[in-house]
Order: sequence, then C-alpha cells, then structure tokens
Amino acid sequence: MPAQSFNAFCPDWATALLNGFSQIFLQRHPLCGLLCLLAILICAPTLLGGALLGALAGLLTAQRRGYAKADRQAGLFSYNGVLLGLLLSLYLPWSVLLAPLIIAAGGLSAIITQQWLKRARHPTSLPAYTAPFVGLGWLLLSLLQPLPAAPPTLAELSPWSVLGSLFQGLGQIMFLASPLAGLLIAFGLLLANRRAAAWALLGSTCGLLLALLQGEPGQALLGLAGYNSALAALALGQQARGPWRPLLGIGLALLITPGLLALGLAPLTAPFVLACWLVHAGDRVLARHRAPCAPPATPPRLR
Repeated sequence: MPAQSFNAFCPDWATALLNGFSQIFLQRHPLCGLLCLLAILICAPTLLGGALLGALAGLLTAQRRGYAKADRQAGLFSYNGVLLGLLLSLYLPWSVLLAPLIIAAGGLSAIITQQWLKRARHPTSLPAYTAPFVGLGWLLLSLLQPLPAAPPTLAELSPWSVLGSLFQGLGQIMFLASPLAGLLIAFGLLLANRRAAAWALLGSTCGLLLALLQGEPGQALLGLAGYNSALAALALGQQARGPWRPLLGIGLALLITPGLLALGLAPLTAPFVLACWLVHAGDRVLARHRAPCAPPATPPRLR
C-alpha cells in the first residue's frame, strides 16, 4: 500500500506518530514507521512503552506550543523523543520516575528541534539530524547511574551470523540487537526509498567488514560497528548525486567512533551526525571556491 493510501485511512495523529519512527531513518513514510514499531514490539517489547511515550511527548509538546502542523505531521518533533525513550528504557529500570523523565526529555527534544528548524532556513545552517538526542542522551547518561549491562551472547562466526549482523547494524540504530529487527527496518526502508535502503545496507556492511578486519568480532556480530556508518550512508546517499558523499560519510563515521570511545563518551548516533556535518561543510567550502568571483563594484563618480 502506498504511503498516500495509508494516510487516507490513518488519523492525523497516528500518521504523525508513525512518521516520527520513520524519521529516525530520515524517511517520511508511515508504513516504514509501522515496521519500525513492529520491530520494537517483536524484538524488545520492554522498550516499546518508552518509545511510544517519547514520541507522544514530542508530538504533544509541539502541538501545545503551536509549532507548524506540516512539521508535526512529518514526525520532526517525535523521532528524537523515540530515541530518548528507547535509551532511558534500556538503561534504567521501570519506576514511577522513569515515565516523567521520558516525557520531559521528549518534550525538551521537541523544543530544541523547533529552535533548530527556525535557524535551518539560513543557507549556512546544518541539519539537526539526531543532535538533540545525542546532546540530551549524553547529559542524562552523565547524571544517571545506568543498570549494569548483561554480557552479550555472541554467535559463532559463520556466514549466517555475518549476514545476520549485517541487518543487526540497522537494528542497533534503535538499540535492537536482533537480525529480525534489522530485516523489518530494511523492508520499511525499501518501501520508503529503495536507494536509501541500499546505501544503509552498504554502510552497515562497511562497518561490519572493518570490525572483522580489526579482529573485533564482538562489535561486528552485534551490529555495533555498522549502525552509524549505515545512518551516514542513508542520509547522504538519498539524493541522486555522486557516490563520493555517502562513501566519505561512511569513512568519517567509522573514524569518529573510536575517538568518542577514547574520550569516554557513548557514541550513540554522534559519529553519524558529525560525519554528515563535516561532509556538508566540505560541500560549502568547495562551492565557495567554484563560484566565480564577483566583479568589483564601480566606484561612484565624483562631481
């Protein structure tokens, strides 16, 4: 079913909510969002409440403050809230304080996104991507004591486990360590934008291969090595331009990740954001150098 037909049967609030899930992957497509939601429900049902709460908090904050309806319907005020809800549900036990914390974080992310969008119309501004999630996520992780993480169970290195980790790189964008989650997300991307789906899988593959070459099968098989490069490739490869931009984004994301780890920071999606910003900045520098020099202004005649 095309997205337009789906929208005809779906209430506005539900469309906005589903678009919030698809915007994590830079798509405005409610069917893609529905498959992302289904991936959480099947593979990590304990995170579903936090994801929905974060999305609703962002959407209702935007509606309450009178932000543009077109931006609300596009899911631009919800996707950071989804990621924050997933992060907090993953790292903290459910309690009476967790729900208000997710609501506050999701609402604040919508306010930050609105301020960013107001300035994004300037030609020198950079896209927000998931920067509000990264900033608030780092702040929350520095203030809170997360639950001790259980040691992950690694599959034996085999062609099937490598193939599964390729899709798992997409699932890890939403903290889902499951090949099935990545497969559902890949199918959603395929429905929304086949070019974006191909670049996302290529980005995940590059991260996987690099981790295997570096002798880090744990990072590779869990999908942790490829999710930022998948996002960078997805973001920069959707336009019908040369392949150098997404390929450069993949390389930069893979280089930035170990630097953040060395600083003691959780990478989250920061390597993706920083890599895309560097590519956009490089685009502008090249465009400035290619632009023809303006002719000197004619001095006024003296009387």
